[in-house]
Amino acid sequence: MDKFGKSQSVKRVEDTRFLIGQGRYVDDITPQGALHGYVLRSPVAHAEITTLDVSEARSAEGVHLVLTAQDLLDAGVQLGIGATLARNQDGTPGAAPERPVLARGRVRFVGEPVAMIFADTLQQARDAAELIVLDYDDLPVHLALEVGGAAIHPEAPQNRAFDWAMGDREATDQAFEAAARTVSLEVGDNRIIVNSMEPRGCFAEWDGTRLHLAFNGQGVWGLKQNLVDMLGLAADNVRVTNPDVGGGFGMKGMPYPEYFVCAQAARVLGRPVRWMSDRGEAMLSDNAGRDLVTRAELAFDAQHRITGYRLNTVCNLGAYNSNFAQMIQTMLFSRVLPGVYDIPAIWLHVDGIFTNTTQVDAYRGAGRPEAIYVLERIMDRAARELDVDPWELRRINFIRPEQFPFKTSVGETYDVGEFARVLDHAARNADLDGYAARKAASARAGLLRGQGLCYYIESILGSPSENVQVTFEEDGSAVIYVGTQSNGQGHETVFAQFLSDQTGIPADRIRVVQGDSDLIAAGGGTGGSRSVTVQTNVTLAAVNDIITRFSEFLSDEMGVPAAEIRFDDERFRAEGSNLTPTMLDVAEMARAAGRPDLLSHKATAQLPARSYPNGAHVAEVEIDPETGVVTVARYTVVDDFGNLINPMLAEGQVHGGVVQGIGQALQERVVYDETGQLLSASFMDYAMPRADDVPMIGFDTEPVPSTANPMGMKGCGEAGTVGALAAVANAVQDALWDRGIRQADMPFTPVRVWEMLQDEQIAAE
Repeated sequence: MDKFGKSQSVKRVEDTRFLIGQGRYVDDITPQGALHGYVLRSPVAHAEITTLDVSEARSAEGVHLVLTAQDLLDAGVQLGIGATLARNQDGTPGAAPERPVLARGRVRFVGEPVAMIFADTLQQARDAAELIVLDYDDLPVHLALEVGGAAIHPEAPQNRAFDWAMGDREATDQAFEAAARTVSLEVGDNRIIVNSMEPRGCFAEWDGTRLHLAFNGQGVWGLKQNLVDMLGLAADNVRVTNPDVGGGFGMKGMPYPEYFVCAQAARVLGRPVRWMSDRGEAMLSDNAGRDLVTRAELAFDAQHRITGYRLNTVCNLGAYNSNFAQMIQTMLFSRVLPGVYDIPAIWLHVDGIFTNTTQVDAYRGAGRPEAIYVLERIMDRAARELDVDPWELRRINFIRPEQFPFKTSVGETYDVGEFARVLDHAARNADLDGYAARKAASARAGLLRGQGLCYYIESILGSPSENVQVTFEEDGSAVIYVGTQSNGQGHETVFAQFLSDQTGIPADRIRVVQGDSDLIAAGGGTGGSRSVTVQTNVTLAAVNDIITRFSEFLSDEMGVPAAEIRFDDERFRAEGSNLTPTMLDVAEMARAAGRPDLLSHKATAQLPARSYPNGAHVAEVEIDPETGVVTVARYTVVDDFGNLINPMLAEGQVHGGVVQGIGQALQERVVYDETGQLLSASFMDYAMPRADDVPMIGFDTEPVPSTANPMGMKGCGEAGTVGALAAVANAVQDALWDRGIRQADMPFTPVRVWEMLQDEQIAAE
């Protein structure tokens, strides 16, 4: 195929090399002879370090370097990793305790890095770690998700990281006082581990002047600036690259201690060093996701319209601030908290708590699941208590099409939406009319059947600005340099496809380059469903520049004014000229004319506004009351992603996200014991979803093009998980409701569901 059609489903071009083992991951490209790094981690959750003696380890066979916090300080390395802060209710910033690259004086969670050993082999580095003398005095451990307890940081009295609020408290209180009915629900959102297919890793090399660090992250520019700041290097002397990345999910979007220690080790030794996490390390040290408890309340008038929403959340940040945790825990509620509903009065309050656990900051495929999960769970509860159909309750409260653009009560402006139309589409695809018959058939088989609905909305997050460069090569091809970073989403296909759509250049003659700070002027990386929308927006700007400059060049060649030359997505044309050159033809003409300035085009562009993907998820589950086993029997999704470049890639993103949501809802749960030891630190104890846990997922779209960008796109990378959590949870609650169970929280493992059923049976007797 020479040219893709608009919005055409095309198979991913990168899959060929992945499937034949030709991927280039960070562990594949480590320089020959690189030393191996191994991290000595804290064995306890909270303690004062009384002795840290690394002398014997330094003299062990094969060991070239052992680094501690003091070594880094002596070398002038900035020890603390920075973080964004929320604003407290009184306007002061949230607590900002130091998060050291290597523990300084105290350890605060099991797995915290204490020292790092570099040796000829990994086994030698491991053996040397056994020779390190680490003595400590245990301190009280704080694990409760509540204010108070033994202080973890002097900068955070009562272990409160922040105390944030937003909305109109007085108006919300008045709405509840005047309400015809109120509904409340406490909802837990279990902590999860990301478990990307490729664990974190990096290598670093130093040539005497410049540092090169390669890591498997979600963009190069944030880490480059961190390295400049923490190591005191000039920006021109730091290069950061991302090769192929086997999954990020938000977890790989922030800096981690190992990267900085490896960079310093390469600088000290003058030779390359490498480090790769194993799975156990990843479970201990990767930023986790979720882990919060929310009490939500809804106020209704007599017509079942929502008049007020009140929410109080306590969220676990772990032992330290990670890069974005404070900001995201507040942003996720403020951006999409009103959901798709017209709610006039809202009051939000979030307490961030430090505990002796690893940091929480990652979302594994979903940007705002917590807020949507809470809202859609309480909407389901409200439908039951108000004795109204849950589908109808949502329709009653939807923002109507004529109300757009709609400014929510927390300040976000939704540009477009036809939520009832999308919901109707979902009802048809899910065969809502046939549900009663399916429920009866399940009952005859001795099974409990439930249906759950979630209508979600999310927004593009991250920087609205992005950069691009398009160059024309001597071999007749084109290269597009992008500021985002694929973690497996198919960027090489979609960006080549979009540039081909706009320029007529055959997609197989377009090469996508990403993840190299030497080659790309700047970039925002991947996260928050931003990549395709922001990157195509700036690509349009570059294409417009190319067309303008090529038209000016062609004016003499075609014998017409530049203003009369038109480009029709394939060729330049003008009345009165027989020349109809393609983009590649013009590039060759410019090269022959000695015009290298026409062979490279850079652009920077910013989205005019955010866009808001939304959609309906419908789950049906069956529960075996004898065993507590929950099976997702049917799953239907209808999304409004606006205009799509490649529908097949969008469907793949949704499928992956739904599976992640099912995994959290039914199986996944991080468990610590009372001393802060991680009990779910292997796949023997932490259950990931498998193929037989997942049904066929029906996917369709009902596009309402966004007006917030010229492409009419809305983003889709995180939508699957955002809707799946509440849809599955509501379905389980529906199935258990007739048995008298009024509180059901994730994960719905067989033993938890069986115990709920047994407890209710005993209570009924």
